[in-house]
Amino acid sequence: MIRELAELGEKNRQNDTAGARLIHDALKEETMSIDLVINADGSFVQFIPFEKKTTAEAIFAKKGKARLLLDKAEEVLEYGGEKNKHKLFLDKLDEYKELKELEPVRLFYAQNKNNGLERARKEFEKQIPEKERSANIAFRLNKDQGKRIHEQQEVLQKIIEKREKWEKSELAKSVRLCSICGKNNHPVVDLPHGMIKNVPDGQKAGCALVSYNEKAYESYDLEGNLNSSICTHCAITYVEGLNWLLSNGQRKTDKKTKKDYMDYTNRKNLGNDTAILFWAKSNQPVNEIKLLDEPVEEDIFKLIQASPLTIKHKSRDEDVKGVLNSIQKGKADIVNNFSSDVFYSFTLSGAAARIAVRDWIETSLENVRLNIKQWFLDTAISKYENGTGHTVYQAIRNLAEACGTYLKKEKNGKDYYELDKKDPFVGRAGNILWGIALMGKKPPLNLLDRILRRIRLEGGRIYEDRAALIRLILNRNRGGNPMILEKLDSGNKQAAYVCGKIFAVLESIQYQALGDTNAGIRDRFFSAASLTPATTFGRLLKMTQHHLSKLRNEKPGLAINLDKDLQVLISQIHELPSVFNLEEQGQFAIGYYHKRQEIFNS
Repeated sequence: MIRELAELGEKNRQNDTAGARLIHDALKEETMSIDLVINADGSFVQFIPFEKKTTAEAIFAKKGKARLLLDKAEEVLEYGGEKNKHKLFLDKLDEYKELKELEPVRLFYAQNKNNGLERARKEFEKQIPEKERSANIAFRLNKDQGKRIHEQQEVLQKIIEKREKWEKSELAKSVRLCSICGKNNHPVVDLPHGMIKNVPDGQKAGCALVSYNEKAYESYDLEGNLNSSICTHCAITYVEGLNWLLSNGQRKTDKKTKKDYMDYTNRKNLGNDTAILFWAKSNQPVNEIKLLDEPVEEDIFKLIQASPLTIKHKSRDEDVKGVLNSIQKGKADIVNNFSSDVFYSFTLSGAAARIAVRDWIETSLENVRLNIKQWFLDTAISKYENGTGHTVYQAIRNLAEACGTYLKKEKNGKDYYELDKKDPFVGRAGNILWGIALMGKKPPLNLLDRILRRIRLEGGRIYEDRAALIRLILNRNRGGNPMILEKLDSGNKQAAYVCGKIFAVLESIQYQALGDTNAGIRDRFFSAASLTPATTFGRLLKMTQHHLSKLRNEKPGLAINLDKDLQVLISQIHELPSVFNLEEQGQFAIGYYHKRQEIFNS
């Protein structure tokens, strides 16, 4: 995983066509938001707030270190009485005392301190709003409206020279092969690899993917990050690749709420503590992935109708054939030029200052596309509206939330259920469903147990997302049982499925006879009927005779039709089981959903 992240980071460096970055490990892209404008004699002019990306010195970790000429107010101005941080900044400046380009900055801190540092510190709070005071400050000469001092070529070149001199000395001490690239071009040292930002439920300052901060993690007399055997270059590129995956996207505005949000390209958020990151080796977009988040029926229909040959990469079969032929002919060039489009995905969460990797997927892009097609076939569910039924598809997030905990609330005298946004199981379920969609796996039955418990707690309320998930689980774990269709199946004679349809008819008869009631059949008996049908249905059928008797006096035609429907279904069951197992409980729920959709929306 780290190797692929390092390769991604390296590719992003090489593809940086804007020229904003000098491709060297000594430099890094940073954000600067405040210009500290000074004169050549070091006297302060003004602060100018803005925001821009810049190339600056790269440091292994921020804690206990300062960056040359680009840092926070604590380091640059000794703001908030941070004497130690300010000293680190001055010490770093002193390391580059031979650079004449830094002379105005040295005057700002020394000979012209009263008009320089002291005056700037007084003006800082006046000129910079409080919410912007934690941003990076850059020095700029008053006469120079272009580059900042730290961006000048001579300064950047000196930073590179110092870094290369340090690496040379470290390599002289110990030449170790990197566990990622397998080379010794860069040293392996006991230094932090870098912080990963924007990790869900992680620290604001960032989290570490690789960290050996306790003796228990160490071995072979190696200290700290020496245990990872990752060279400084691979450490930088894997951190850059991971940070890019977490932040790549566009800022957009929601049309309804008018609020800004981040539309991520390589990231999906599931729950409040889980993110899924994904990318293709070729960096080509995978449009099918977006459908898992925003299932557009027209696009899904096109995907389902497409043949496997259309979905697959056209040269894939030829590539494989070429490799096999190369073995027979003894030619290595075909193998070396073998092109494979690989898809990668992993799931992570924040764990204090660390990152917890929950899952890793590596497969071909063609398999991903074929499995997503099958995913939509298996999760399609029919919904009836205005007398007609049509197929609907669910986003993965909706299915994950269907497994979550819902809190009972009240509004206008009526009870309703609302998702508990703090429930960590939503993220766990989302991760499981993501792997199922991309890899074509069987869903674990504990998801079925979870969702059925939820349905029983809510008195038999089955919505499209719950029905779609139950159908997926049952069909991929069906054993010898017949497939559950997306719509009502009159040919399905499984006792549990038929009992679910009977329950829907009994509910309909009660509704037609009594209208809305405070506690109808579904609220009172759904749980018992789906668990112990033999003892429950006898009582329900006896109650239903009273409802039918009332209905015959008021709506005789409707009573006849409903009674006929009920008798046809009852005749399909030879004997009511004492109990339903977990899968049968799911079949009952789907049978009930299908029949209820047909009855109450016709």
